[in-house]
Amino acid sequence: MNRKFRCKVCGYIYNEESGDAATGIEPGTPFEELPAGWRCPVCSVPKDEFDAMI
Repeated sequence: MNRKFRCKVCGYIYNEESGDAATGIEPGTPFEELPAGWRCPVCSVPKDEFDAMI
């Protein structure tokens, strides 16, 4: 399943299928498994500022 999560502050979308190459997150990494210190690569807010997209 390819889930996406949107940053409430800047609108950046974390796509589990793509990961986040800029911060070393491998493709296929579930949002829940992102490191505790992971932050939005655009505006630097923590992951609790993201909402799941339906």
